[in-house]
Amino acid sequence: MKTNPGLQIDRNELKKGIYISRIDEDITTYDIRMREPNREPVMTNAAMHTIEHIFKDYFSKTEFGENIIYFGPMASRTGFYLLTRSLTDNYSINLIREAFRFVADFWGMIPGATMNECGNCSDHNLAQAKEEAKAFLEIIKDWGKEDLKYPKEKE
Repeated sequence: MKTNPGLQIDRNELKKGIYISRIDEDITTYDIRMREPNREPVMTNAAMHTIEHIFKDYFSKTEFGENIIYFGPMASRTGFYLLTRSLTDNYSINLIREAFRFVADFWGMIPGATMNECGNCSDHNLAQAKEEAKAFLEIIKDWGKEDLKYPKEKE
C-alpha cells in the first residue's frame, strides 16, 4: 500500500495554511490547515459543519465545480481536505480563498441544513463559521503556489 505523504508530516512543525497533501494522477488533495495541531484549540463541530455546507454550495456554482471531488473536515478538527481533479494549484488556491470569502460574507439560510437535507441539522453555527473564515482569510491572503509545500519539504 502506498504511503500517504501527509501522514509523514511532523504535526509539531505544521502551521496554518494550504498545503498539498498528495497527488494521485490527476487528483490533488489539499490540506486546508486552520489550526496548528496540538497547540491551539480545535474548531467547534458546528462551525466546521456550517463551513462544509457553505463551501459545497459555493463549489457547486463555480465554473469547474465538477472538478471538485470532495471537501470535508479533518477528524482532528484542525481543518479540511479538498480533493480536486485537473485544476491548477493557482486556480485551487484562488478557489479556496474565494470560498472562504463567500463564507465570511454569507448571510441567510445555511444551504442544505434542513431536516430533510442534513443528518445533523441542529449542529450549525453561522456566526462561528464566519469568524473562522475571516481569520483564515488573513492567513491565506497572500498564499501562493510556492507556499503549498509542507514545512519540512521546504528545506
